[in-house]
Amino acid sequence: MLRDTLIMENMPMVKYLVGRIVPQLPPHLDPQDLTSAAVIGLINAADRFDPARGVLFKTFAEQHVRGAIIDELRSYDILSRSMREKYKRLEREVTTLEHALGRNPTSEEVAKALSISLDEYFDLLDDVHVLTFLSLDDSWEDDEGNSLTLADVLSEQEEKSPQHQVMRMQLVQALGSAIEALPDKERLAVTLYYNEGMNLKEIGAIVSLTESRISQLLSQAMIRLKSKLKLYRD
Repeated sequence: MLRDTLIMENMPMVKYLVGRIVPQLPPHLDPQDLTSAAVIGLINAADRFDPARGVLFKTFAEQHVRGAIIDELRSYDILSRSMREKYKRLEREVTTLEHALGRNPTSEEVAKALSISLDEYFDLLDDVHVLTFLSLDDSWEDDEGNSLTLADVLSEQEEKSPQHQVMRMQLVQALGSAIEALPDKERLAVTLYYNEGMNLKEIGAIVSLTESRISQLLSQAMIRLKSKLKLYRD
């Protein structure tokens, strides 16, 4: 059956997407639960797929698999309410500082705005890394209701329709400017992680930094990008 073929052919995608987030999860969580959720997302995609719509199954399925992973992560309630509030405050402070300074604030400046030490700031970036992953699922919609996520753009996947091509071009321009404005190490980390598909260990080996530090750089970069693209979306 076509359905079974689609599922089997795209299982490597499930493994890849789950593999990207598992290293960043708390050790007490079972990666198999995340894999199971992702597989269910793939199966649902195969059941709902309509070739007549002219959408590639890989593109269609990736959205469903990513959505299933996001839902599973949210169900874990990894971060406490207080930690989520800290994350929101972190986003607000970064946005406020960018507006006030006219540039990317340094880690020291953000830590000072949060009234915490630099070490505490880096610990906070470690704690909220999963939330920065969840923010990739935020979507931008055009006037016709077509949606595109930041993850879609970062992963450079196939276009779904002419409308998405236009949306993606516009968002790519805004994202490209935002990425170019990132500090050098953050820009390199984002490029290697999202465009080249490298994991934290591989990136760390290239730039001579620990996996933890790469995770912090990615968290900081995604908060900056989300702040800049929020202005674009609004």
